Amino acid sequence: MAKWKCPCGYIYDPADGDEDNGVAKGTAWEDVPEDWVCPLCGAEKDAFFEVD
Repeated sequence: MAKWKCPCGYIYDPADGDEDNGVAKGTAWEDVPEDWVCPLCGAEKDAFFEVD
């Protein structure tokens, strides 16, 4: 699964999810809620870009 990077440097890894903010491990990027924001800087989901 691809990882997604925030301009601030935070990387969302589907294998890890973001359990502190309600996103379970194994949650694919397309299944992350639209109102989820970067846990470091608060950027919205559409600010992230895909990385290998």
